[in-house]
Amino acid sequence: MAYTNKGLYHRDNVYYRNAAEPTNFYVALCTNATPPTQDTNTLGQLTEIAAGNGYTTGGYQLARNSTDFDVLTEDDTNDRSFVQVKNVVFTAAGGPIPLSGSGARWAVFTDDNATIANREVFTYWDLGSDRSVTDGNPLTIADLTFRSTGSP
Repeated sequence: MAYTNKGLYHRDNVYYRNAAEPTNFYVALCTNATPPTQDTNTLGQLTEIAAGNGYTTGGYQLARNSTDFDVLTEDDTNDRSFVQVKNVVFTAAGGPIPLSGSGARWAVFTDDNATIANREVFTYWDLGSDRSVTDGNPLTIADLTFRSTGSP
């Protein structure tokens, strides 16, 4: 897991300057064509997997609540905190996920901008390899975790 500079900026802007918060967040799946980096700002800078068969352009919607962000922990032993997203499940129906092209290599956490390409990328996770599933099977992204440390 890595925060983008945009994600860190947005977090600080919301918390310290009371800027507007997104109503929802999204977990989008992207290929390895253009890997995200700390300098990635928007989803349009990446290559999202092909939509269809159970994957919707823009990804899986998460509400700002304790159901979708189901673990929140203060860890005094390791001087950090973390929040975890519930399991995100895409079930292939009518064909494979992705519909075509490369599998998903990256899970990308974004805001809810109505223009999907303009959604700000806050965080990203490497899935370790290209992931795809055949018709009738789930693609489960489990334990997406945000860790913060108290180091200055």
